[in-house]
Amino acid sequence: MRKSLTLLIFSLAVLMLWPVSVFAASPQETIQTQVNRALEVLRDPALKGESAKGIREKKIWTIIDGVFDYTELSKRTLAQHWKQFAPDQQEEFTRLFGKLLGGVYIDRIMAYKDEKVLFGKVTNLLDKTAEVQSEIVRSSKSIPIHYRMILGNEEWKVYDVVIEGVSLVQNYRSQFREILTNKAPEDLLRMLRQKTRK
Repeated sequence: MRKSLTLLIFSLAVLMLWPVSVFAASPQETIQTQVNRALEVLRDPALKGESAKGIREKKIWTIIDGVFDYTELSKRTLAQHWKQFAPDQQEEFTRLFGKLLGGVYIDRIMAYKDEKVLFGKVTNLLDKTAEVQSEIVRSSKSIPIHYRMILGNEEWKVYDVVIEGVSLVQNYRSQFREILTNKAPEDLLRMLRQKTRK
């Protein structure tokens, strides 16, 4: 009896000292849960039709905001140019770029028409980063969507989405690099303000 009690106390002590990240949801569990939440919104009969479009978008925006790491997205997109932005400009860029990317992702997911969403393998990239493969299966073709995720504050967050082989971060990085070669950070911010205002 005493041996069993000692073993139990030891086990509990080990569990209390174990890193919290061990118990964090895996990258696949995290993104699959959030994607399924978004699909539930789109499948909800009460939210069908053009009149409920605004409510659908608002609900999906809440889900996106909870799973995307906009700061990491911004840093990776601007790459070496990130340091050219003052702290307040970095903050504004992160907000505007998150709004822009979220809009692109929302457009894709709002086009959902009861297709199947399948999740495939998870590939570990570098330390604390992983890629979760998924695909939207339609009758005519399947659309691969891969989520690149990073672990921070014991949570997995999306820092890039690769849609049909095209990385959103790389795509915008090349565009912004070209702009920032000849223009100042404020010029890029002005362009983003105009784009996200529409």
